[in-house]
Amino acid sequence: MTALKLDRVYKDFSGLQVLTGVSMEIAEGERHAVIGPNGAGKSTLFNVITGYHEPTRGKIFFQGRDITGHPAHRIARLGLSRSFQIINNFPKMTVFENVRNAVISKFNRRFNWVSALGRAEDIRIETDRVLESLDMLDSRDIPAAELSYGNQRQLELALALARDPKMIMLDEPTAGLDVEETRGFVELIKRVTEGMTLMVVEHDMDVVFNLADRITVLSYGAVLL
Repeated sequence: MTALKLDRVYKDFSGLQVLTGVSMEIAEGERHAVIGPNGAGKSTLFNVITGYHEPTRGKIFFQGRDITGHPAHRIARLGLSRSFQIINNFPKMTVFENVRNAVISKFNRRFNWVSALGRAEDIRIETDRVLESLDMLDSRDIPAAELSYGNQRQLELALALARDPKMIMLDEPTAGLDVEETRGFVELIKRVTEGMTLMVVEHDMDVVFNLADRITVLSYGAVLL
């Protein structure tokens, strides 16, 4: 079954064409990497897929459903989750509070918001489960701003996973990490996303070959391979 399909997707910004007829398919359970030089359109592609930008034309399907032009929150509720190249958390909140917010959004998807508020203990248990899966229980009461850079990257991954996604998209997940941190983080990604559909943008080719089953090459907004 196809998890994600793009059919001749274009994206222009004030006449500047950033994506040029991108077509691709990602199968359920596949680990797919998108590579290319700076300015190739990789981050724009992520933003178009996840609803942060609307495509100029073309179609995007997630698990057979047309999600073209849907807002980001609606796409996330369908089970398509992502991380960002730039750290994107609430720095004054603790690690637990950050992840709990993401877990609450998942509960809101399954129940109405009143029911979710009444499930505080379930939410706490699920939040701790996510933290334990990423080896972050010892950091649960630390404000996000006080985490090391590597641990903030882990928190980004936790926020994406907390929504219990069907597919996860990681934008430069190892950016800024040293060699040892990268090696450990790649193994963590492989472990916590096992069996899940994964799409990743990454410059480090060692990471790409370690994570991906298949690779798409993007250049000047077009698929080369």
